Amino acid sequence: MNINGVRLLEIQDNNDTYLGRHVLAEFFECDPNVLNNRDKIENYMVDAAIECGATVVQKCFHMFNPYGVSGVVIIAESHLAVHTWPELGYAAVDLFTCGSKCDPKVAYEFLKKKFNSKKAFFTQLKRGILDNNTKELSETAFQLSEQYES
Repeated sequence: MNINGVRLLEIQDNNDTYLGRHVLAEFFECDPNVLNNRDKIENYMVDAAIECGATVVQKCFHMFNPYGVSGVVIIAESHLAVHTWPELGYAAVDLFTCGSKCDPKVAYEFLKKKFNSKKAFFTQLKRGILDNNTKELSETAFQLSEQYES
């Protein structure tokens, strides 16, 4: 679809058309040694982006004192972000991809394995809802697409 001469890479499913999928993930009972290692978290987040089909543009990660890592991987399709609480074995992850080229749920499964998470949840939102008749952006809130526990 083109709007004002710009090609949009929209997603279509179940009679909905939207610009992106936003996965909010909760990882519990993770390996604290992984969650407190900036290099591992950075590598895993970059690898998760590649695994889900994204194009990595830039990355930035920070180690907190006494523990915890925050970071973001900027991808051509949007971003992946993380914050860890190793003392709790917990990681909060944000996986936002635009277009149908990338699947953020692939990144979710990859990170669940790499973090050694024994329990995880995600909620997927549809972002940038387009009106199916006019193909114009609807000025409405995101839509809940699915929720999953593993």
